[in-house]
Amino acid sequence: MRRLYTTTLGVKAYDAIVVGGGHNGLVTAAYLAKAGKKVAVLERRHVLGGAAVTEEIIPGYKFSRASYLLSLLRPQIIKDLELKKHGLKVYHRNPSSYTPIHGSQRSLTLGRDEIQNCKQIAQFSRKDAEAFLLYEGWMDRMVQSIEPLLDSAPVNLHKLTSGSLQARMSALKPLLSLTKTGFNLGKDIPAFLELCLAPASKILESWFESEPLKSTLATDAIIGEMFSPKSQGSGYVLLHHVMGEYDGRRNTWCYVEGGMGSVSMAIAKAAQLHGAELYTEKPVQQIIVKNNVVEGVLLQDGTVVRAKTVLSNATPKVTFLDLLSDTTLPDDFKEQLKAVDYNSPVTKINVALRGLPNFTSSPNTPGDPTPGPHHQCTIHLNCEDTEGIHKSYLECLQGKVSSRPLIEMCMPSSLDPTLAPEGCHVLSLFTQYTPYQPATGPWNDENKERYCQKVFDCIEEYAPGFKELVVGKEVLTPPDLERIFGLTGGSIFHGSMSLDQLYMFRPIPLNPGYATPIKGLYLCGSGTHPGGGVMGSPGRLAATAVLEDKNCG
Repeated sequence: MRRLYTTTLGVKAYDAIVVGGGHNGLVTAAYLAKAGKKVAVLERRHVLGGAAVTEEIIPGYKFSRASYLLSLLRPQIIKDLELKKHGLKVYHRNPSSYTPIHGSQRSLTLGRDEIQNCKQIAQFSRKDAEAFLLYEGWMDRMVQSIEPLLDSAPVNLHKLTSGSLQARMSALKPLLSLTKTGFNLGKDIPAFLELCLAPASKILESWFESEPLKSTLATDAIIGEMFSPKSQGSGYVLLHHVMGEYDGRRNTWCYVEGGMGSVSMAIAKAAQLHGAELYTEKPVQQIIVKNNVVEGVLLQDGTVVRAKTVLSNATPKVTFLDLLSDTTLPDDFKEQLKAVDYNSPVTKINVALRGLPNFTSSPNTPGDPTPGPHHQCTIHLNCEDTEGIHKSYLECLQGKVSSRPLIEMCMPSSLDPTLAPEGCHVLSLFTQYTPYQPATGPWNDENKERYCQKVFDCIEEYAPGFKELVVGKEVLTPPDLERIFGLTGGSIFHGSMSLDQLYMFRPIPLNPGYATPIKGLYLCGSGTHPGGGVMGSPGRLAATAVLEDKNCG
């Protein structure tokens, strides 16, 4: 079998070039190649996958270096590209969520067992225990109702109101999905609008009274966003993070065997099977445009690669403001691009451990190295109350690093034995709130180490002896996420998932969707609808847009 990807560029003319080999770019390439197009993927780094990669950054320990859980990848893509056949295998987690209560031996553990969920929640509120199942059913109805929107392009009001007759006719198609969603929601439309527009705290307070439950659920409304649970629109982010499913199980977040890079590799194998050519260490310097028509790309080494179609998996900012000539786009278009919010509060810390963390609220069995059920969960630390989360957010707005950072801890090696030496573990710490540019100065090694120790000190309060287990670590601040993975501002979603940057406003109101004002240039990354996460929809929908354009290839 030939290598999956190479650094040696062969022919220099294609039907389509994909700039960036992140998971969405690979999905785009796979669908275009499957349709008979000659496609090349040009990736800047030495490895494919973008933020969905597995890297051995500490000898013997393999990390999902950026993204770390799988849920949102659309079932249609898994089926169309036969990703399981190409090696995609997951570990379902049950239980899935564990919130130890600081300074006590109590904890809140949630999973798929409704009876156990009831017992766990009843520790804090019997009323909440009764309401939780109803809440989950309500959220599930919302998700099922809006599913048509996840698999179709957004409505383009600009084309509908001012485009050519042909453009107006093509813009009518997405209205069918929007109409279907409206019918699906039915009498739930007012509740859906409130969910999207209101702060998550308001939604959760209407259902529950106990803080451990409200704050645990609220983490889904803020993860990766410069939001507080009290921020307007955080309710939609709460919904976005329960949209996923795998093997027919809804709202399930899985570990991928071999790490998140295995997702990207499965997609890459599907693309290669259909004839796509995949290249690493091929940074693109410029997208070549002449008379408002794309002609190909110029690589940093001076190589010109020709194509009638170019799809960018980079962020909208990188695509339009970095890779295009300054004179290519109209001024109003550029002004809207400059207004896109890429603010990120995220610092990702990858940690290698020589043993199991021992939580006060769920002590390890002496002498037994087997992970407990809680070790396989998403472990929420400093998340016992909504006010504490809000305080951390306010500190970040002032340019300060949070005094008690929000920590989402995952240990995939608790289920996947391929990631670490026997008895050892890899740990993902998704932390916030950390400003891109702290008021005290830039993120140099000293400041990164200081923040990391603050996080470790917090963990130590829940799991004494944690620091003694640490073999090595990597700290990725917002500037690091931008530099390494091309995530503008460190935004894991390629732009905030705020309401003014969703659906028909993504990436910008003047140009929702995938085609751009430049003929032959498309976006295929998470900066387009339906947004961020390892979902694949932007890549598939971009490929669909290209194939519907008769001028491609």
